[in-house]
Amino acid sequence: QGKYTFADGLEYEDKKWHYCDGYDRRFYTEICSGLKPAGISQLTNLDPPRKIPEGCYDCGDGFYNPETRVIVDYKFRFLRNADDDEHEWIIRTCRKAWDETIEHKPKP
Repeated sequence: QGKYTFADGLEYEDKKWHYCDGYDRRFYTEICSGLKPAGISQLTNLDPPRKIPEGCYDCGDGFYNPETRVIVDYKFRFLRNADDDEHEWIIRTCRKAWDETIEHKPKP
């Protein structure tokens, strides 16, 4: 018995849970407040998003430095060292401090 409410106010539902189900990709704040116009879309549920330190990733509970393999919380206090699996997951999926230009390669 009981219920779980996330920090942003989203209440977890045991049945008929539709948030992050693959069909609706909006953040909870976008569900509550509406989508922003094209060109200024939200990057995270927090708007504006956190500024990520140079060379680091935002891994959800803090910042990750792939050089030191250390994760610190958002107040820069040590949380943990990343093992190989977590390192690969962060590098593959998390938002990073820098932008990369990806060139379109037309099919031959």
